[in-house]
Formats: sequence, structure tokens, C-alpha cells
Amino acid sequence: MGTRAAAGGGRLVEVPPERLVRWLENFAARHGGAPSTTPGPGGLSLAAPDGATAEAWLPFGGSPAEWEELVALASEPRRIGLLLARRGGFAAGIADGATLTASKVERRYVQGRTAAGGWSQQRFARRRANQARQGADAAADAVARLLLPESDRLHALVVGGDRQAVDAVLSDRRLAPLAAKVAGWFLTVPEPRHSVLTDAARLARVVRIRVIEPASASA
Repeated sequence: MGTRAAAGGGRLVEVPPERLVRWLENFAARHGGAPSTTPGPGGLSLAAPDGATAEAWLPFGGSPAEWEELVALASEPRRIGLLLARRGGFAAGIADGATLTASKVERRYVQGRTAAGGWSQQRFARRRANQARQGADAAADAVARLLLPESDRLHALVVGGDRQAVDAVLSDRRLAPLAAKVAGWFLTVPEPRHSVLTDAARLARVVRIRVIEPASASA
């Protein structure tokens, strides 16, 4: 599970579906008993007897009324497409649940900083722009071959990396059916590699929970 500070206060916890029941049980045990629940947009809000709260958001939405429904929705088997793109490369794949079943990864050279006495800044910028466009075109070709034939069978396309690079790939008209399926978390990942893509299949499924401790605990 990943934990970090949450915008607006509290902490944000990322919980895989298979660990969600244990997390909810531990939350209840730490905070005085079973929490009350309130359906919210895309998830469920929990209020514990001691004043602690938790807002749980599902990656693909839903309106569970109880925590059991939250777990059921999070655990539903889904076949998803994955697209991770940065200036230096891309990774695309198909995941059944948390298991990556098909993949394509490619790294590309992108011009670095100019040396003293090298090209003008304008020429340097044009070269980088051309390399980025060529990379986006290559990624679009690969996505069209790998994911487009599976589009009708994919629950969603989950994307990540650099937003501008992802948008450049999906701007290819061939990929319109996939662009329409973009959903879930935008995954913040490093340069796409096979190991990063494998981990993305897991990260795409996590339930994000914002936890705010009771005032007495933070005093």
C-alpha cells in the first residue's frame, strides 16, 4: 500500500482490492468500532465513532451504499488497456485484473541539451519537437496494433506518464475508440519500462482512501 499527504489535509492511502477488507477492519479497530457509511461520488465516505473519517474512491467509479459493496465493486474482474508515455518512450499493454497479459515497450532517443557552440536554440527546439512527434507516431502505431483490436472487450484505457505525451499519442484519429475509453487514475510513473507497465496494471486497480484522524489524535 502507498501512503502520502493528501491535498486539503489528512493522508492518502492506496489499497489494492485484495487488501481492502483487512484495511477496513483495521480502520474500525483503530477508531472505536464499525463506521457509518454514506455514498459519495465515485465511492463511499466512512465516519468512525471517534471522529476519524475516510473517503474511499473507486478507480472506475460506482455508488456503493455499504463497505461490502465497495469491496465487491473494487474486486470486479476487469480487462483494461494501459498506455504509458513520456518523451523518451512508451509502454502499452492489456491487463486482466492485476496480471499483464500483452505488452509492447519501446524507448527512443530524444536530443538532450545542446553543447556550447552547437545548434541554435530554434534548431534544437525543432529537432526535439520532431523527435517527440516521431515518438508519438510510433506509439500510436503500436497502440493501434495491440489495443485497437481489443477495444470492444476493454473496460477502460488507463493512461499515465506525461499528459502531453499521452495526449499526443491519442490524438491519432485511429485511436478515437480507445480515447473514448480513458478512465481511472492517471498514473504518475517514471520512464516506461516493462517493469513499470507491470506495476501499472496493479496501480490501476487500487482504491484511493483519504483518511483524516480525529482532532484529539492530531492535537
